[in-house]
Amino acid sequence: MWMSVFPGPAGYMPTPAAFENVELSPPGKALLYGEIVDEEIAMREAAKAMLTRRNPTIFPGPLVLWGWNAGAMEKAKAVLELAMEIPNCRIIPMPDYRPKYPKIDPAAEINPNHPNLTILHNKIEACIFVGVHCHYANLSLRMIRAGTNCFTIALCAEMGHEDAMVSLRDVHADEIRKFKDVLVQVRKELGIEWEPKLPPENPSLPPENYENLSVLDYGEYLYLLMPKKGESVEESE
Repeated sequence: MWMSVFPGPAGYMPTPAAFENVELSPPGKALLYGEIVDEEIAMREAAKAMLTRRNPTIFPGPLVLWGWNAGAMEKAKAVLELAMEIPNCRIIPMPDYRPKYPKIDPAAEINPNHPNLTILHNKIEACIFVGVHCHYANLSLRMIRAGTNCFTIALCAEMGHEDAMVSLRDVHADEIRKFKDVLVQVRKELGIEWEPKLPPENPSLPPENYENLSVLDYGEYLYLLMPKKGESVEESE
């Protein structure tokens, strides 16, 4: 079996998986260590990694962090349902893509420009990327493979990512819940006892007072929240 995408450290500037004959999977299939396999096989391997490796963490990106349409809101709910089933799972958000080091708190959020530092700081050995725009996911996954031993899982709404150890494509709320069911099954097979519960709140995140939040605080993005007179916005691309 030809496999080429393993947890690192792979060294400085590793060869992109696409240059090693790794191709994106067709619809209904997934990537596992660079090989096209049945979706459930990849899900089971991803579940095992999140259940057995140290400090499993979910990195949600803007596409699920911000409630920009009904699908994003439902997908965010599904991500929380998945997190509840992973023992001692943490959630470290990637709210935007601006470079912030050295000011960023790596326990509070992950910076796509230096994801390896966040992962090394938190000693993360298995992680899930979900809701991260593809070009930043590609960058982050390759840097993580280069400098850490983290097992990376990409839950991609598009075609997937070659540089992740497990890459699932066309992932929306229903697919996340399917992965959750597979994870619960694998957890039982491994004999891991766990009462589902939400991850603890991240103490490094600044407190937010929603009662004092005004639409004016959204600045240049205000137009996204305020539809024109007589217009009802229920869905957006």
